Amino acid sequence: MELNDFLYIISGTLFISLMAQVTFPLPMIPITGQSLAVLMVALGLGMKHGGLAIALYLLIGILGLPVFAEGTFGWEKIVGKSGGYLYGFLVAGILVGLLGDWGWNLSWWKSILATALGTAIILAIGVGHLSQAIGFEKAMTYGFYPFINGAIVKIFLGALLVWLFYYFKMPLLK
Repeated sequence: MELNDFLYIISGTLFISLMAQVTFPLPMIPITGQSLAVLMVALGLGMKHGGLAIALYLLIGILGLPVFAEGTFGWEKIVGKSGGYLYGFLVAGILVGLLGDWGWNLSWWKSILATALGTAIILAIGVGHLSQAIGFEKAMTYGFYPFINGAIVKIFLGALLVWLFYYFKMPLLK
């Protein structure tokens, strides 16, 4: 692994960690910048670098660094009620990163589609995991419906920002 590879992975992990602390409080549950960052890192850095950045983010959170939403950490977050969203980040990140590798980040519409697919994966895995603990109806009520409007905004915002970086050939991304 070259120094640039290492810097992409560390930068992606740091970005996700910081964005996880950005919170928009809602009455039922807060919405964070975590999934936006995951999708941007995956689409912008590709499957290898983006996937490793997301995996490193999860690993350091599991090992005790307070990088998950609202400064939380630990294995219990992965196996707890909201854990599906966390490991869903890795699954979504791999797919979105692959789409980025295929050049989807060079097209505004394909970037939207990539981030929409990633969001659907995160929500499906998160709701599926949550439904094991509280049932499907409650999982939809607490783990899907409150997030859908924010998810739509994140889909378009993430796609736009990554596409603009590539459109203007910004040196921050490979």
